[in-house]
Amino acid sequence: MFSLPHFSKSVLHAWHGLVRVAREEQSFRIQLLAGIAVAVLMSVLDLSGLERAFLVLAITLVLVLELVNSIFERVADLMKPRIHQYVADIKDIMAAAVLVASIGAAIIGILIILPHLGIGPSGR
Repeated sequence: MFSLPHFSKSVLHAWHGLVRVAREEQSFRIQLLAGIAVAVLMSVLDLSGLERAFLVLAITLVLVLELVNSIFERVADLMKPRIHQYVADIKDIMAAAVLVASIGAAIIGILIILPHLGIGPSGR
């Protein structure tokens, strides 16, 4: 059964986790600032609902992957006394996942936003 106090406590824990990552992880802060910049542009430009949805999805994907990357790094750091090449590989692969998502998000942003700024082909 749904319990508002229990749900509120869960949201508070999630918020604390988000704040911790924002404080401790420079990459997350950079991605968050980029997402905020795109959100500001979204509010100013005359974008379609579908364009807005793609941008929100791209921003969300990158931020979620940054959070998952932070989780993997923390779990891997617990294994430090028994470090294995796989630990380094896991960290590198997670960073690569964030990089790929970031590049994809940047391409989506460029394809959607630049034509609205009068730069490049309009595609309309």
